[in-house]
Amino acid sequence: MEDKMSRSEKHANQDHKKGKKPIYFICCCALLLLFIGGYFFTEYFFADKPNDQNLGDKVVITLPTGKKVFTYENLIVEENGKLLYKGDRNTLDLTGGVIVYEDWD
Repeated sequence: MEDKMSRSEKHANQDHKKGKKPIYFICCCALLLLFIGGYFFTEYFFADKPNDQNLGDKVVITLPTGKKVFTYENLIVEENGKLLYKGDRNTLDLTGGVIVYEDWD
């Protein structure tokens, strides 16, 4: 006589690893695509671009307080009788400073 099993017993005895293989494969492919996409994203948006701007000669500005500012000639402008440093992100007042053309490292 054959041993009869209920549906829940048959389900409990099945090998469940067969259903997980496609999920693992899909997750690995998605992770690989994420890494490749991240690489191209960083190369495109964060690439080092050469600075084509002509900055001019190197200068040293000695301020009345004794501090020195090392910059380039074309970043210094004179507006309304004031000597100003205009960089990419900020503007500094260098009024009263003495400009010396000097090759600094």
